[in-house]
Order: sequence, then structure tokens, then C-alpha cells
Amino acid sequence: DPQVTLESKELWDQFHKRGTEMVITKSGRRMFPSFKVRVSGLDKKAKYILLMDIVAADDCRYKFHNSRWMVAGKADPEMPKRMYIHPDSPSTGEQWMQKTVSFHKLKLTNNISDKHGFVSSPVSCYFGFLNWTLWNAMHKYQPRFHIVKANDILKLPWSHFRTFVFRETDFIAVTAYQNEKVTQLKIDNNPFAKGFRDQGT
Repeated sequence: DPQVTLESKELWDQFHKRGTEMVITKSGRRMFPSFKVRVSGLDKKAKYILLMDIVAADDCRYKFHNSRWMVAGKADPEMPKRMYIHPDSPSTGEQWMQKTVSFHKLKLTNNISDKHGFVSSPVSCYFGFLNWTLWNAMHKYQPRFHIVKANDILKLPWSHFRTFVFRETDFIAVTAYQNEKVTQLKIDNNPFAKGFRDQGT
């Protein structure tokens, strides 16, 4: 049986405790922390396709009030779900288990006409579309990781999915950070945010 462990779990836990926020922009913004996992228990010789999607975590809309996130009503309708296939797919179990499986290039966007966004065809996903469209800000989302034993992308619709969910990776999509503590955590830990750090730290 495949086993999956979340990389940077301690960092994810710190964000989760404060209510993780991920900024969505027209041009697309990378997730931080990045979604990375380690996989074990695969058949070394068999081929696997690894993929992820991001789904609504609940049916609520949220607002940030009195320094915390609160339910503010019913969620807006969701668009059809799509998948992001890791560009190294398909690879052998041995290859997947040798390294961290990283989805760090995935970007979140709220641009529904984005030409780099996902389309329904799994084959199109395979060819490097990196922007994931989240239609609704102030909604909570849950990344999910999937393992499929298959040697061809075209077999995906008829294949058995093994799905792994790490609750500490859920987040609220925002167009600007709401919680100062989350902003500070991002600045302290994201290497791309070093320009925002105080002098001498």
C-alpha cells in the first residue's frame, strides 16, 4: 500500500493554527508553503501518475472579523473540478520514491479567462498548465493528492485513484492577506519574501 507524508509539516501546522491564507491574483500566485510530499510503498517497476486537485473544504463563505475567520454565509457555486498532473507522470514507483514530489510551480489565479489555466482534458493538463483557477475568494479550499497506477495519461478516467488529504494544508483564498500573523509567517519563512523582512533579521 502506498504511504504519503507531507513535507514541511511543522510549517504547515504553524500556518494552520493561525488560519492559512493563500493570495489569488489575475496573473497567478504560487502557494506558500508549497505542496510537497514523499511517497513510499509503491511497486518499483510499475508506472504511476501523481496528481493533485484543490476542492472546496466546506459549503461556507468566510469573513475576517475581530482578528479571526468567521462563517459569513453560504458558499458561492463552485465550477467543475479539474486535476493538475505532475509533469513527471507517468514514472516508475522507484523514480517517484527517490525524491520529494513537489507541486511548487502551481499558481493560484482568479482569472476565469486565463489561457494558462486548466482545461478538462487530462492530456492538456499534462502539458504544463500551471495556473489553478479558484473562483471564489473568502472561501476555504482543501488540496488533495492522488496516486494512480497507470502507464498512460489517457487511462486516467478509467483508473482507480488513491487519495490522500492533509487537513493542515487547507486554506482560505484571499485577494489580500487579512491576518497580520499569517503575513508575518510568510515573510519569515518564504525565501521570496526576504525583501519584506526588517533590516538585520
